[in-house]
Amino acid sequence: MDSAAAAAAKRVQIEKAHNFMRQYRDPESRELKKLSANQFMDVWAHYDKDGNGYIEGTELDGFLREFVSSANATDISPEAVTDTMLEELKSCFMEAYDDNQDGKIDIRELAQLLPMEENFLLLFRFDNPLESSVEFMKIWREYDTDNSGYIEADELKNFLRDLLKEAKKINDVSEDKIYEYTGTSLQVFDANKDGRLQLSEMAKLLPVKENFLCRQVFKGATKLTKEDIEKVFSLYDRDNSGTIENEELKGFLKDLLELVKKDDYDAQDLAAFEETIMRGVGTDKHGKISRKELTMILLTLAKISPDDEE
Repeated sequence: MDSAAAAAAKRVQIEKAHNFMRQYRDPESRELKKLSANQFMDVWAHYDKDGNGYIEGTELDGFLREFVSSANATDISPEAVTDTMLEELKSCFMEAYDDNQDGKIDIRELAQLLPMEENFLLLFRFDNPLESSVEFMKIWREYDTDNSGYIEADELKNFLRDLLKEAKKINDVSEDKIYEYTGTSLQVFDANKDGRLQLSEMAKLLPVKENFLCRQVFKGATKLTKEDIEKVFSLYDRDNSGTIENEELKGFLKDLLELVKKDDYDAQDLAAFEETIMRGVGTDKHGKISRKELTMILLTLAKISPDDEE
């Protein structure tokens, strides 16, 4: 390597260390270049410094400072973004991208901001969330082919292949790409790094439009009405059989479990929870819940304050 090339390489290294986002902008137009799956993960890993699955607090401040200053043609320091500018920027940014309004950025929200490969972007299902956890549990059963209670790498690969075929309606995604996306998806969603996805991790990859049970009416904020109970029953009794059973019951229990376990639960937790709930309502039926039993559960839930959920 000649001295000019060495100097150029050194400049790039200094630039990356100084402002991580600058390397992903076109040097002429200053627009962000389209990121590959691996590049997107590099950005995510760089700013999610504590690895908790969110860019928040000082991580978010650092990202916003570098994101804005990297658009400048000259290499200005991220510190050139004043605290006042940062607060205004953060307010606008969070309003635009913080979909769930939790004051932090998760990986889906970042994916809406950064330009990415079309196929990889499809995996985030922005425009097509599942209607309910009943659909989620049907998909879980279909791809957990060995009934291990986890989606292992090969099962995840099959799921992603089918998801992309369905989204694109054509078979133009190579096996190499599927393999890359499988590895990247595990990087993104496998929070405990055991090389497979448990229920709560798969739920982040395959989002549901809304956990109906998170509504304030089920937390005692307002009086629970007969109409509220009927809405819940019809949401889960998808086949109109008059009982909630099979994947319907699993979907209901998954939503209920999320109120307690939040972001970390697996199939074993769900099974234990099902046993506790079924014993609690005193049902003698095998794996079925009637309207009356659902009413008992929801009335109990409404009496528990958010602080008492555990």
